[in-house]
Amino acid sequence: MTDAARRDPEAVSNFVESFAAQLVEAGMQRMPARVFAALLSSDAGTMTAAELGEQLRISPAAVSGAVRYLAQTHMVSREREPGSRRERYRVHGDQWYEALTNREALIKRWEGALREGVSSLGADTPAGRRMAETLAFLEFVEGEVAAMMERWRVHREKLFGT
Repeated sequence: MTDAARRDPEAVSNFVESFAAQLVEAGMQRMPARVFAALLSSDAGTMTAAELGEQLRISPAAVSGAVRYLAQTHMVSREREPGSRRERYRVHGDQWYEALTNREALIKRWEGALREGVSSLGADTPAGRRMAETLAFLEFVEGEVAAMMERWRVHREKLFGT
């Protein structure tokens, strides 16, 4: 009997809902949080829309919307089943790394907008100083995240050899 066959479906469902609730509390939308938790808890790390709908008791439209959000945020990827039009949705072991790394482009855009704001408002005005401080914070965070991600790559290699 496989580990998956020995699992208590109710315990898995409780984990999915509990972890999804934590993600919602952190700001993620409810349905994407549930879909992500379901994918994360599956041994294969991949499920079809039908499998997700059945496990979570949600409509195909809810699955579609959740997966669209998760794909845009680089939390899951879509894959076509060979010889089929059906898609599978996959969560990777490094999804947190990918999601965080892809936030760098967003932070860069914010930095550009803030630089423009400081210039437009004047660096010597209260609003300009506030914007300059926000910009400095984002630049600091960006440097720290880049260094942290490099440390994670080394640490992950030691732990998992990948």
